[in-house]
Order: sequence, then structure tokens, then C-alpha cells
Amino acid sequence: MSDNPNAGGPSHSAQSSVSQADSTATTLVASPNSLHFRPFDKHIKYSDLQHDLHAKSNDDRERHGGESDLDDEDFGSSDQENERLLADDVAALTSPTAATITPPDEEPNVRPVKEKARQIAWSELPKKGQLAILTLARLSEPLTQQGLQSYMFYQLKSFKLPSGESPSDSTVASQAGILAAAFTGAQFLTAMMWGRLADSEAFGRKKVILIGLLGTAIGSLGFGFSKSFATAIFWRCLGGVLNGNIGVMRTMISEIVREKKFQSRAFLLMPMTFNIGVIIGPLLGGWLADPAGTYPDIFGPGGSIGGEEGVKWLMEFPYALPNVINACFLFGSALGILFGLEETLEALRQKQDYPLQFSRWILRALTGHRPSHEYSPVIDMGSPAAGSDVELQSPNQPEAKSDLRPKVHRRLPFRRIWTRNVVLTFLSHGLLAMHVGTFNNLWFVFLSTPRFDLKDTHSKHGLALPAEYKPHAPFTFTGGLALPPPSIGTALAILGVIGISMQLLLFPTLSFRLGTTRSFRMSLLLFPITYLLAPYLAVIPSSTKPPEQASGAWVWLGITLVLAIQVTARTFALPATAILVNNCCPHPSVLGSVHGIAQSVSSLTRTVGPVLAGWLYGVGLNRGIVGLAWWCMLCVALVGAVAGRFVREGSGHEVLLEGEEEDDASRGRKS
Repeated sequence: MSDNPNAGGPSHSAQSSVSQADSTATTLVASPNSLHFRPFDKHIKYSDLQHDLHAKSNDDRERHGGESDLDDEDFGSSDQENERLLADDVAALTSPTAATITPPDEEPNVRPVKEKARQIAWSELPKKGQLAILTLARLSEPLTQQGLQSYMFYQLKSFKLPSGESPSDSTVASQAGILAAAFTGAQFLTAMMWGRLADSEAFGRKKVILIGLLGTAIGSLGFGFSKSFATAIFWRCLGGVLNGNIGVMRTMISEIVREKKFQSRAFLLMPMTFNIGVIIGPLLGGWLADPAGTYPDIFGPGGSIGGEEGVKWLMEFPYALPNVINACFLFGSALGILFGLEETLEALRQKQDYPLQFSRWILRALTGHRPSHEYSPVIDMGSPAAGSDVELQSPNQPEAKSDLRPKVHRRLPFRRIWTRNVVLTFLSHGLLAMHVGTFNNLWFVFLSTPRFDLKDTHSKHGLALPAEYKPHAPFTFTGGLALPPPSIGTALAILGVIGISMQLLLFPTLSFRLGTTRSFRMSLLLFPITYLLAPYLAVIPSSTKPPEQASGAWVWLGITLVLAIQVTARTFALPATAILVNNCCPHPSVLGSVHGIAQSVSSLTRTVGPVLAGWLYGVGLNRGIVGLAWWCMLCVALVGAVAGRFVREGSGHEVLLEGEEEDDASRGRKS
């Protein structure tokens, strides 16, 4: 037997190599160039490597003639070859460029493959029943607000001044702005309060929405039966004081749909519903306003329904019927909320809801099926967002079950809400609401304004112009389109048709490709174009002569073009700003408050905007420059576009309270 330590039996060097491989088992890697590399199994155990080397040794012996009793020299030579092969494999295993080998007693540390982002379909939205109830409740409000715009100009004309005379067109324009500001101004004073109440255990989200719907219904009825401008202002203020629904509904959507990948679809429901209301509301308002005068054969004296004297209450209150219909929609929506909507405030989710339980009992009795509304978002536990974003936390996560400590509901102090991103988001949101809300108010006034007649430059038809007034391009011209309520309803319905078409066909794809922030910033650049072009509708050639209403293909083509630009911008801006407001919230405990503050900000700007625009519109009519108010809105839209450049999308949980740092770190370790 040779004295060479490398000869015969397992050598000392081979044992050292084996020890080296075992001691570094957690970092061993398999090289593609290794003799025994398995391309389809990266996690090779070291025992498998030894087995392969032993099989290689047997193969070598068979190639030497299949002899079973080799002499010491041959056997030592074979052992030397095995030692060399083992050393080569160990060197390859320690290469930093190959795949990690998992020791036998450890689980493979496989990095999760990130799923490729894809566009979410409408059918994939969770809890569609709850979203449908909220959508119907939201629909009832634009039916009311947009419906009255088709006849508001003429209802204000029917109110007499203290002197007993009818107000002039410039006065009506100012009154229309004040009337719109009465509702939004009252909302500004109370929206923050409703947001705080929606976050409290005493009220919750559901009760606040119920109060808002019932309050708007009462205000609508009172407005329809008003006989003076002061009375109309009172009822509009009452409806605004009791209504803080928009912010609360957005809060509930974010709590119903917790995964951010669904947000672009879910938050689109509110503006899409608004556009449906813009289609139906003005048409109903235009058709139902002053029914005794519009349909005398039916409601007037001697009519099929009116009898000899006509329907008295419709003749005494000619603008009450559309408000009665709107109130019915609102009461129906309130019933749907009461018996069908689940509370989403975390602290009240387990509390007994007797109307909801009663409706489900009725449903089980009629169908025999138990309604199921359970929804838990699918979380990628390898994603950093899974441990940091409270909106993405699944209630069924194992860590939640293993934590036996009672859950403490922490609340962010009000003073800590005002982060830099929150302030910038509110600023951009307020400017957007200001000119978009002002457009809705100014548009119907402009459509109702009498047309300018060059032969009559005095106030015969309501346009009080300076002496020796002569229109000249590009800015000195005046007059509107003199459209009656049914035509105004049609013009406003075009706004909704274009909007709903774009939201269904164009918005999902482009928003998915551009992202929330980018689509928001790009859409802000379209609003100034709308406000630049809108007043020039007054000078488009018409097939009829003044003072008759403007008509003809060119007129309606111009109306459609202006509305198409405005609606395109609004289609992208409104859902995006809702998402940005929701995600700028610094802590989930103040989500309702943030939406309430955002509604207060928008209500404030929508109060100031129509008042100033109505006053500027009246000044412009008196001076023969009908575009004055429009071009001032253009300047506001430009400032809003600049402010939008500084807005970023937050995470919804940027501030950690005491104890949450430990919870967050624990989630990070477990994920």
C-alpha cells in the first residue's frame, strides 16, 4: 500500500473538500459547466452530488475492463481522479454566477415572479352589488342638480323683483350664479363636519349618506314650489347643508375596493354616473318644466288631464313637476341605501344593522339563497406594498390570526393631516372643481341668453348695450343662443352622451397606459381650449334670424365640438383627481375626513366660481363682451394646469402612528 495519502480509500483532501462543501451549504451554487449539472433542478442537494461522483467512479472502472479487484496503484489513481473531479465541482459550486443550492433542511428561497400589469375588466370588480347601490344613490343627485339647469333661467325670470318687474338677463345671470353658490356654499360649511361624522362610531358612512339623500329631496321639493328668489335660495341652502355625500361615497368606494389595481375602474363609477345624470336630468327637466304651457292640450285648461280649469298646482307652480320627480328618485335611493348598503367603517362593521338584516331575510325567504358579500383582496406577500399599505391588507392574512392582542383603532390627529402632498392635491382639486363647476352653471345661462340683433341694440329683448355699440373681432361681440328649455336639455344631454361614451371606450385603455398622474396632468391642458372657443358659438351662422333661437347644422356642430373637448378633459380629470385625493390621505383613520375636507375645498371654489362668473357674465353683457367670463375661466384653468404639475400619487398610509412602526416591521419580516 502506498504511503501517499491520496492513494487508496477516501483521501484526506477529499474529506476536506466534502467538509468545505457542507460548511457552505447555504451558499453553494451549481455551474452550468459542471459535469453533473441538472438544468431543470437548480436546488441540488450535496448528497446528490456525492452519488453522481460515485456513479462516475463506477463508470471509469467499467471502461478499464470491468475488473472488480484492481491493484493499489490503479485504485489510487481512480481516487485521485475522483478527488480532482470533486475539487473542480466544489470550485464551480462556489462561483457567484450560478444558481443557489438549497440544503436539505431548508425551504427554497424562491423570489416571487412579479405578475405583469394588465388592464382590469369591469366584470372583475369586487362586490358589484354594493357598488351598484352607491352608483344609484349617486345618480339621483345629478338628476336633481343638472335637471334644474335646463329651466333655471326661465324660473328666475318668472320671479318678480321688489318693484314688480321681471329681472333683466344680466340680473338673471347674477342670480343664477348666486343660486348655484347657495348649494355649494352650504356644502362648504358642513362637508368637513359630515366627513368627521362619517369617521365617527356615532354615525358612520351609511347614516351620513342617508341624511344627505333625504335632505336633498326636501330641498328639491321646496325649490320647485318656490315663488320668489329668496325662497329658492333658502331651499337650496338647506339641501346643501344636509348633503356631504360625494366625499363619503368616495370613501366607501375606496373601502369596498381595497386593491389599487381596481381603483381606476371603481372611481370611474362616480363621474360616469354623473354623465348619465347629465343625459337624463336635463331632458326630464326640459320636458317637464311648465307642463301646462308646454303641453296645454294635456295639462292646460280644457286639456285631457287638466279639465276645464287645467291642473291648478302645475299652473300655479310651473316648475314643480320635475322637482317632484327628482324627489321620488332621491327617496328611492335612500331606501336602497337603508336596506341594501353595508357599513364600511371598520369600527361599525360588526354592529347589528337591522334594516339590512331584514332585507336579507326577505331575500332568503323569496329565493332560498343566502347572499354572500365576502371579499378579500389577493395580496402578493412578496410585494413591499403588502406590508406597508393598509388598503392592501387582507383580513385573512395569517399574521392577523396569530396576533391575539385586541386591535387598537389609532386615529391620526387633525393637525397632522396637512402634509405637503395633501395641500398640493387639495389646491389642484379645488381649482379643477372651480372652473368645471362654473362651466356647468355658465353654459346653460349662455345657451338661454337672447341673441344679439344688430337692428336692435337696445334692451327690447333684454340686452342692455352701450350707445353706439358696434361688434368687432376678435373679442367684442355679445349675445347667446336663445335656446328654450327642451333645446337646452338636449344640449346638456349631448354633454352626457359624449362623456359616457368616452368613459366606457376611451378612458380605461388610455388611463391604464398613461397612469393616473400623467393622464390627470394632460387632461388639464384641454380645459383652456374649451373656454377659449365657447363664446364664439354666438357668432356661428344660424339658419334662423334673431331673436329666434339659434339653429342649423353649424350651430349644433359647434356645440358638439366644444362639449367634446370639455368632456374629454373632464373624463380623465375627475376620476384621476378622485384617486389622487384618496391616495394622498396620510393615514387610513382619517380617510373620511380627507374626503370631507376635499369636498369642502371643492364646494368653496364652486361657490366662489359661479358667483364671480355670473357677475362677470352680466358685466360682459352690459359692455357687449359676452366672452369676458369665459376667458377669465381660461386663466383659472391655466393656473390649475400649473398646480397639477406638483401633485403626486400617494400610498394612502404615509404617516405611521405609535406602535405601527413595530407592526410594519413585523409584517416586513413575515413577508
